[in-house]
Amino acid sequence: MQLGIHFPNFTLSGDNTTLAKHLGDTARAAEAGGVAQFTLMDHYFQMEQRAPATDPMLEGYTALGYVAALTERMRLGLLVTGVTYRYPGLLAKIVTTLDVLSGGRAMLGLGAAWYEREHLALGVNYPPISERFERLEEALRIVKQMWSDDEGPFDGKHYQLAETINHPAPIQKDPPIMIGGGGEKKTLRLVAQYGDACNLFGLPVDEIQRKLDILRGHCDTVGRDYDEIEKTMIYGGDPLASDFLPAMAEYAKLGISMVVVSPPTPDPAQWVSQVTAATVSGLTDLG
Repeated sequence: MQLGIHFPNFTLSGDNTTLAKHLGDTARAAEAGGVAQFTLMDHYFQMEQRAPATDPMLEGYTALGYVAALTERMRLGLLVTGVTYRYPGLLAKIVTTLDVLSGGRAMLGLGAAWYEREHLALGVNYPPISERFERLEEALRIVKQMWSDDEGPFDGKHYQLAETINHPAPIQKDPPIMIGGGGEKKTLRLVAQYGDACNLFGLPVDEIQRKLDILRGHCDTVGRDYDEIEKTMIYGGDPLASDFLPAMAEYAKLGISMVVVSPPTPDPAQWVSQVTAATVSGLTDLG
C-alpha cells in the first residue's frame, strides 16, 4: 500500500508571504519520506465544513506547477477538479502542461463539483446535479480525445469543440484519471467506464467492500477489467495512532492500494515527516 498526502489547509503560521514556503517544505518532506502522491483541493474558497470560507485558498493548478518544480517523483493532482470550474478542452491543456513540466507526473482528478457558494460568489455557472453529471461525462470524453491522435471536433450536448488539438502531448500517453466520490449509480459507473482510479472516503471496511463490489458490477456491465482500476481512499483518522497500520491491513485485503491523509497542524511539513517515518515502511509491507 502507498501513502498519499492531501494538502487542504492554507491557514498556517505566518501570513500570505509564508504560504509558498509551507507548501514547498511540505511537498519536499513528502517526497523525501516516500509519499507516492501529493494533491491539493480545487476550490476558490475554503470549505465551510472545515473552516470559514474566507480562510486562505490557493488556486490548485498554479500551486501544483510550483510543487512540480520542487519535486521529482510524486504524482501530482487535484483531489478533485470540479467539472464546472474550467472548460474541458482548457482543462486537458492545463493537465497536459503540468504533465510536461513535471516530467510525466500529472494526474487528473475529476468530479461533479458541489460547493454552490463559491460558484455563485464568483459568477461560475452552477447547474443542477443531473446536468453536472452530464457535463462530467462529456468532460471525460473530451480529455480522452484531447490525449489521443484524434484532433477532430467534439459535438456534445453541453460542449462543442471545433478542434481538439493539444500540442505538446503529455509525456504520459494518457495521464491517469481519478474520479472522486462513491456515488453508486453514476460516479462508480463513470469510474468503470472512464477512470484509472477511484477515491473513496474513509468508510468502515464492510462499506468499502460494498462500494468495491458495486464498482466491480459496473465493470462487468461495461466490459472493463476491474483489476485495471487503482483503488484509493481518504482516511480521516490519525495515521500516527497505534491502530493505523492494522486498520490499513484490512483495507489492503480489499484491494485498496493507496491511503490518503491530510496534515491537521499549522506545521504540515513536520507532521508529514513524522507520518512518513512512522508509516511508509509498514504500508509498503502490506503489499
